[in-house]
Amino acid sequence: MRIVIDTDADMLTVDGDEGSRSFGLHSKEAFDVVSDWWVRLGWVRKYSYGFTWMGRPIIQMPEDMVRIQEAIFATRPDVVIETGVAHGGSLIYVASLLELLGNGRVIGLDIDIRPHNRTAIEQHVMAKRITMIEGNSVSSSVVDQVRSLIQPGESVMLILDSDHSRDHVARELDAYADLVTPGCYILSQDGVMQLVAGMPRTGADWVENNPITAVHAFLDRNDEFDLVSVPRLFDETDGTPDCTHHPVGWLRRKGGATAA
Repeated sequence: MRIVIDTDADMLTVDGDEGSRSFGLHSKEAFDVVSDWWVRLGWVRKYSYGFTWMGRPIIQMPEDMVRIQEAIFATRPDVVIETGVAHGGSLIYVASLLELLGNGRVIGLDIDIRPHNRTAIEQHVMAKRITMIEGNSVSSSVVDQVRSLIQPGESVMLILDSDHSRDHVARELDAYADLVTPGCYILSQDGVMQLVAGMPRTGADWVENNPITAVHAFLDRNDEFDLVSVPRLFDETDGTPDCTHHPVGWLRRKGGATAA
């Protein structure tokens, strides 16, 4: 593919498998092309590694953080289960949103919670809303621990951000999806792996071995969830695309109140 941005002529031209296509530089189509490649190149340049939340690295796209906030505000979950802890920034982010709403807690799972990260999370002001479990997220012992922490009648959201291989995500979906409350969301993160496959800082098998393939397979065998667009509670844009690392990642359990 060849992309030419001509600021003098106010045109963007794409030469590819579909032939040559030209768009006005200020058109929706031109912005879609530029946004798509901004996400791809941002992955290569580790753009999402430049942010913290309340002092802890979060490794998220700012747009994705806002969308997660919108989903949590709309559905008000009592419990957010998040697989993958890393530096703890995402756990603290979710906990801080729940703190603002005055209710809820987050359960973080990771196969290896490094001691310095555990200490930083446990000493954080948001620690009161966080429970951490160390172990493989799909092991029976960890799944049982998580289930034991959910009380009858509590609403639950699920965020998958650990091992992003197709098979592991599939196993996480099978292990935890039934805990998600009608009307609440599953967010399967980093489907961008499929988009960036073949570029620097990627795996050779990412075209198929990614969360998106796991999500589609899950939906083929489970009719309790709908694949939905990322939540937008307010949108007066001129058709802007989602600049996200989590395409084909938002699933909403059928039933329950419609999200705001």
